Amino acid sequence: MIDSRTILGIDPGTNILGFGVIRIDERKHPQFVDAGVLDLRKESDPYVKLEKIHQFVSRLCADYSPDDMAIESPFMDKNAQVILKLGRAQGAAIIAASQFGVLITEYAPRKAKIAICGNGAASKEQVKLMVEKTLGTKIEDQRLDATDALAIALCHYYQLTSPLSSISASSSWEKFLEANPDRIKK
Repeated sequence: MIDSRTILGIDPGTNILGFGVIRIDERKHPQFVDAGVLDLRKESDPYVKLEKIHQFVSRLCADYSPDDMAIESPFMDKNAQVILKLGRAQGAAIIAASQFGVLITEYAPRKAKIAICGNGAASKEQVKLMVEKTLGTKIEDQRLDATDALAIALCHYYQLTSPLSSISASSSWEKFLEANPDRIKK
């Protein structure tokens, strides 16, 4: 089981970057801390956008002192330029968090949707609804990128607390039982 910790979730983008912060309390339950977006649509210079992403994520790390940052991995798009831009945005955020000693984990969008909704093809609206229900909060006037970032943070929390996270997908039941003798009922 994990100790109390703070998880920063990032939904990277060069136009809209979503962030979400959750804190795992002493009862090991996730609690909503903050969420929002960095809107870069008015900035035309792509390199200035990357600098602003770096500065923004650095401020989030300074303000919330996260133990972990969960970041959404770029997904394959029809346009190669889209994945390139997302990768750059992700890189700027990763560098900022790594400068604060934050542990960084990457999750595919589909994995986060499965973790939150049980459906890898869930809509952004479904993700928002489940995030709100899970965290017991209403996230008003926020972009869906912010709730996507909270979903990434929750996905990381679930990964950390899963009894299966310590074994690989190719591992056998024998290895699982050997690693978890307390889970066997006699």
